[in-house]
Amino acid sequence: MHHVDRRTPWDEIWQAMEQLVREGKILYVGSSNFAAWDIARAQGIAAQRNFLGLVSEQSLYNLRSRTIELEVLPCCRELGLGVIPYSPMGGGLLCGVLDNPTTGRRGRESLRQTIETHRTQLQAYEELCASIGQPPANVALAWVLNNPDVTAPIVGPRTVEQLEQNLSVLELKLDDGTLTRLNEIWEGPGGEAPEAYAW
Repeated sequence: MHHVDRRTPWDEIWQAMEQLVREGKILYVGSSNFAAWDIARAQGIAAQRNFLGLVSEQSLYNLRSRTIELEVLPCCRELGLGVIPYSPMGGGLLCGVLDNPTTGRRGRESLRQTIETHRTQLQAYEELCASIGQPPANVALAWVLNNPDVTAPIVGPRTVEQLEQNLSVLELKLDDGTLTRLNEIWEGPGGEAPEAYAW
């Protein structure tokens, strides 16, 4: 389910999904862009119906976009859902755009504005990547893979070379110093809710 529909009762949604499973049209149900409370509510009602419910959540997650660390990641961990992040390289922003601003998939003007807004962070990030001898795209993907709550990120290579580079990241382990520096450059929300904002 690509986005939650809060106007439709969960019993109705699960009835439809149960029918699709019975007919062999699907095996499992996953969600995308759900809030943690939507996931929890969906799972509670699925359990009442003796239905498996959701098995995965697909969310935006990368060094720049870390909001799911507040509640979605802890919720999925607690409920046993796989997490499948999309845009792990920030739509190209985390792929070394300072030297090549046409790398991203966004419109050029939009990308230029984003680069200017984050220029200081991007400079620090790209310098860190150079200091460890890794392309920025590899570091961004390795950072996502470093999170034990992540099952597998969605990558979008456009060439065989990019696919091979993405696959090479499976061997890349970022040391604690690099991870600390990445978290300094691209600050997250401060941990999980409510500790991130209440203590």
